[in-house]
Amino acid sequence: MATAPQDFRAPRPWVQVATLCQTALIENTGQLSVIRIIDRINLAGITPELQPTPIQLTMAIVLKSDEMQGNWPVKVRCTSPQGVVTDGPEMPFLFEGNDRGVQVVLPMGLIASEQGVYWFDVLIEENTVLTRVPLRVIYQRVQMPPGTVGGPVVPGTPPQGPSPRQ
Repeated sequence: MATAPQDFRAPRPWVQVATLCQTALIENTGQLSVIRIIDRINLAGITPELQPTPIQLTMAIVLKSDEMQGNWPVKVRCTSPQGVVTDGPEMPFLFEGNDRGVQVVLPMGLIASEQGVYWFDVLIEENTVLTRVPLRVIYQRVQMPPGTVGGPVVPGTPPQGPSPRQ
């Protein structure tokens, strides 16, 4: 009786953590602390459409080796709601096999120029997606109070707009 060929699967690490957060710390003991996980950001402005807005994030990634061993390139790729793809830098990760793993904390900057879901893919070997992490950007236009010109009032600055009659 003939046996069906086994599907060949190249060794891949397992994803233990992949998240966007406000900050993440790797303690001197090697333990990872993830603070304020973020999956959506609310932006407000006075214009009808979202203006390009810088957003500071941190991505925490923990991968477990399993059968994978050696140095392998890992990178993060961002895809905007309209499909614009931006590749992050490639980082070499050393996989030692079994339950050994790698962890990294990546400070990230994003210029949000559209509403919707931004996808952050964690890739190994250029094109193999290990996992995806979503970030939804929501924009809401706020109305300025009547008689206000420009942006919000900052304490200690002179009022904007027409000067009172004397």
